[in-house]
Amino acid sequence: MAKVLMVFGSTTGNTESIAHMIEKKLANGGHEVTVLNSADANPEHLAKGYDCVLMGCSAWGDEEVEMQDDFATFFEGIETMDLKGVKVAAFASGDKSYPNFCGAADVIVERSKELGAELIADSLKLEGDGSSDEDEVDSFVSEVMKAL
Repeated sequence: MAKVLMVFGSTTGNTESIAHMIEKKLANGGHEVTVLNSADANPEHLAKGYDCVLMGCSAWGDEEVEMQDDFATFFEGIETMDLKGVKVAAFASGDKSYPNFCGAADVIVERSKELGAELIADSLKLEGDGSSDEDEVDSFVSEVMKAL
């Protein structure tokens, strides 16, 4: 059994819905999952004691990736999370009409790798709340669980 931390930023509830889908599947797989809204999370040493950190954020933007406000604030302190050697994966919700569809996941992955984290799954990128993409969520969770 692994201890998994999941931090998400969600304005409309779509990313939160995806986070809880992932949480349920990981818990059913026997893992202990802590889910935090980024609005209520302090990044400092947050990864300590966890085997894996999953981060999710909604994003939009035409010219550049614009992260959900609460997550953007949280993300400014990501270097204080102690991610070196920690297993990490990202998920995002977005709108395919934006050129940077779910670009937050790419930003999260790149910064996490720069900080020494180990990427364990391809990013999960979904339009909306993920309710019509359960197969994709299952595939993401399966990939994460194989690495735990």
